[in-house]
Formats: sequence, C-alpha cells, structure tokens
Amino acid sequence: MKVWRSRVGGSDTATAPRRGSTFIGVDVGGTKILGLVTDGLGPTAEYRELQPTPKDPDALAPAIAEVVAALLAKSDRVVGIGVGVPGLVDHAGVLHYGPNVQGVLGLDIAGELNSRFGLPAVAENDGYLAALTEHRLGAARGHDHAIIVTQGTGIGGGLIVGGQVLRGANGFAGEPGHMLVNRFGHGCACGNTGCWESVASGAGLANIARELVEEGRGEAILEAAGGDPALIRGEHVSAAHANNDADAAEVLKRFSWWVAQGIGSLIALLDPSIVVLGGGLSAISEGFIDGLSAQVTDTVVGGRYRPVVPVVAADFGPEAGAVGAALRARDFVING
Repeated sequence: MKVWRSRVGGSDTATAPRRGSTFIGVDVGGTKILGLVTDGLGPTAEYRELQPTPKDPDALAPAIAEVVAALLAKSDRVVGIGVGVPGLVDHAGVLHYGPNVQGVLGLDIAGELNSRFGLPAVAENDGYLAALTEHRLGAARGHDHAIIVTQGTGIGGGLIVGGQVLRGANGFAGEPGHMLVNRFGHGCACGNTGCWESVASGAGLANIARELVEEGRGEAILEAAGGDPALIRGEHVSAAHANNDADAAEVLKRFSWWVAQGIGSLIALLDPSIVVLGGGLSAISEGFIDGLSAQVTDTVVGGRYRPVVPVVAADFGPEAGAVGAALRARDFVING
C-alpha cells in the first residue's frame, strides 16, 4: 500500500489512486464553465468541455452536471470530481454566496455531484484552486508564503501560509477583492461600496475610465464604447492604449496605483516571499508588472527597509482553476 500525504492535509494512511486513474476539474466562471480531465498531478488535459455559464441561478447546478457528464462520457477512468466556483464555499462544498453568480445561495455542489454520479466530489472557491495550481506547479512553486491574485471581471485569489493554501474557519479565506479601500468609491458586485475589486479588476478599470470621461477626457475610450459611458469596458481602454492614447495611459496609471495599494496591504498583513498576479489584466500593457513592482515597494510599510517582494506573472492562464480543481479532487479521493 502506498502511503500518500497531500499538501492540503488529511489522512496519512490512505492509498494512492489506481495507476491510470483520472480526475475531472471544473471551473465555473462568470461567462463560461470549463471542465477538463487530468491525472490530478499535472496540467496536461486529456479532454476538455466548455459551455456558457447560465444566467438563470437555478440552471447553474444542471449546467455543471452537464459538463461533468460530457467528460465522463469521454473517459471511463475518472475516480473523482473537483469544482471551483467564485464565492463563499464552505468545507462541505456548499456555495453560500457569490457576487458574480448572483442568486445562487446554499447550493450543495459537491453533494449534488456525488449523488448524481456516485463519485467523490469536492467544491472550493475558484481563487483557492488557482492558488493551489500556482503553488504546486507554477510561479509560486517552492514558496511557503505567497499571495496569488487573479484579475478578471472581478478579483480572486489565494493565500499560501506555511506551505498550505489558507482556507479559514469556514472555508471562506482568500477574498482579497473585497477588502474595503475607499468607502466613498465605486459600488461593487457584492453590494458594498469601495471594494478593492471596484478599482483593481476589469470592472475597476472601466470604473476608472468612466471617471476620466466625467472629467471631459477619454474621447478615444468613449468612442470605442459607442459613445455611451455606461458601456465602457476594460477592453476599450486596452484598445485605446494600443493606439498610444494619452488618456488611456492615464487610466492605466491610476489603475496601477490602486492595484499596488491592495498588494501593499496584503504584503503588510501576510509578509509573503512572492506575489503572483494572474488573469488577463496582468498583460494589459508592456511593462505593467515591472512598473507595478516598483509602486508596491513604495507603498508597503517599511518598503525601503524590508526585502523586496517580487510581483510576477502567473504561469497558468484561463485553465488554472480547472487544473486546480482536478488537483484538489485527487487530494480529496486520497485524504478526504
């Protein structure tokens, strides 16, 4: 019997899965559900399945199950299922609330999948799973203390403390996007005002661009949005910046400042050896991360007197959450 111990924790006496076993990892995003099949040890996927995330809250669980069923039809060696969702997921795999999956409350994702497919199933916050991927396989590998921040429409993330991804008392740890940074700021998808997410995510980039338009600037950005400030999105800023628009550069300057403020606060709180920045926004402009790193050093308390904490790009892109879900499924099958 092979004794296996997961970095996540659990039993020391469980056996490893049979050779050739595979695991399903599913990542539920705001616009799409991505599922894949891997060996639960690395990122190479044997099969993939992709479908839109339904807008009807009642349709979310059936949509996840549909992705799982499609993958099971392609592979007969699956022995466990992992799912990542944006929101507050407890230790039992129940989604209590998610700002970006509005209306989905108290959904027992793990329980429903286990009941339907008769396989061990586990659900976690998507940021937790992205952090698990970067810690085991990516940019945070070898770091026992690290912060992973994923910037998309919102902000997700995970905190590596003492070599493990921090879960918290209820499983809700690792929501850096909802640190309050400006109580007089923008509204957030979670219902609060002034969250870090409202100025440091894709939605935040759009908010800052609208501020500039209200100042009478940002003509190229506004034109890209069809002339309606309410329709401004992050991609409109990126398009204007690609054409060397000065106002778009100003938006990115303000955006970078807000990103640095949040990262500086996280460093002050957790004292990591590295910060990993993932999501599409990390590549928004050439040199963005380099400039951000300098700002973070200026922002964090005692920046001149403490070791520089490097801010680096994540190794994994859009599949980080799904890969992490498969990793977690393997852990769960072995250790629970």
